[in-house]
Amino acid sequence: MKQIKVLVVDDSLLFRKMISSGLNQAPDIQVVATAGDPFQARDMILRFDPDVMTLDVEMPRMNGIEFLRKLMPQYPLSTVMISSLNSAVFDAMDAGAVDFVSKPADAQPEGINRWISQDLIAKVRIAATVQLGKYKKTEGAKVLSSGKSYKDKILAIGASTGGTEAIYDVVKKLNPDIPGTIVVQHMPPGFTKMYAERLDKQCKVRVKEAENGDLVEQGLVLIAPGDRQMRLTKAGGIYRVEVKGTEKVSGHCPSVDVLFHSVAKTAGKNAVGVILTGMGSDGARGLLAMRQAGAQTIGQDEKSCIVYGMPKVAFDIGAVAQQASLENIASKVYNVLNTMP
Repeated sequence: MKQIKVLVVDDSLLFRKMISSGLNQAPDIQVVATAGDPFQARDMILRFDPDVMTLDVEMPRMNGIEFLRKLMPQYPLSTVMISSLNSAVFDAMDAGAVDFVSKPADAQPEGINRWISQDLIAKVRIAATVQLGKYKKTEGAKVLSSGKSYKDKILAIGASTGGTEAIYDVVKKLNPDIPGTIVVQHMPPGFTKMYAERLDKQCKVRVKEAENGDLVEQGLVLIAPGDRQMRLTKAGGIYRVEVKGTEKVSGHCPSVDVLFHSVAKTAGKNAVGVILTGMGSDGARGLLAMRQAGAQTIGQDEKSCIVYGMPKVAFDIGAVAQQASLENIASKVYNVLNTMP
């Protein structure tokens, strides 16, 4: 078994030791070095050539985000950020980090060990599969709307690893005429609200973290909370979201499958489903149900995915009607909307 070589970077000596000890319990992971700041980390990278780096956002002498911005152009390295509840983590994703985990709420040894075994190990394994630098974004096709009303339509989007940047790439190109849009991105609670607020400031459409009973209306993007399942409902001709339930489905809460199945049932042929980058299969079955109900379905292609997992499974089972590169997803959405009755 080839082991994943990991570099642990954190300014706390105790935390470095606990992370290292916990990661080394996994038979396929070996912590080859640790560092207390980015300058030490740079030397360890050159010396040990790790496959994955775990990196604290807040660091002495140079923060993790600045370090990534300097490191990635010269030495692309799959990086998992470790962050407190701080919107700066999204700057780290923009700088090239693959994924992030929130710091454990329980700072006792038992809580940290549980956090490592349940969260961090999985993120490290996923990060080790990513091929950084294989895809360079371009502007993509120009997004054109037809001037028609899309008020009776629904756009549903699901993503996981690499999805924070992928969703942003799509949503920033949407115009205020876009149908009510509902999104599941696998993300810890708390971070989804900050992510929605960040998109709201950067995009032409309105974006907010969904609350139970929110209207799904034209020009509005609703992001599922990080610890609740989100479903589409309809009563009196009005679409709303139901945000409740903490059970995991397809291994996740929120689950893309839960959202997509509800869209298939509620909106049928009046929906467009999009599945983006992510590890695993969450969303594939739900997207197939949408297609079988008459919805238009789009999957991100392999070349532009950080992790071609969820879109691949969806494509393999026949859930994806059309594939597109990330930069062309938004234009593809408008293309299919403009052909719908």
